[in-house]
Amino acid sequence: MRLSSTQISAIRTSATQLAGLSARVWLFGSRVRDDAKGGDVDLLLELDAPVTEPAQLSARLAAQVSRAMYGRKVDVLIKAPNLMHLPIHSIALAEGIRL
Repeated sequence: MRLSSTQISAIRTSATQLAGLSARVWLFGSRVRDDAKGGDVDLLLELDAPVTEPAQLSARLAAQVSRAMYGRKVDVLIKAPNLMHLPIHSIALAEGIRL
């Protein structure tokens, strides 16, 4: 995994602040591979409760994490009971690493 412990901590802290203590965050995509270079940070935010404004939550988490990572591009997917489950959610859970 190509994230430092400081970056992981920043991601966890941001997720907890924005989505609560029960939020789970998964890193997926190229950042899970140690042999890859560069790349954005792909995160899946997994929630047990419905989300009323998923786009806003996704944007806020992406912005906070991006700032903590000096402008690195961050993409955030949200998995919640009231949102459509897409194939990318299954891929992120199967291939990702829980932070």
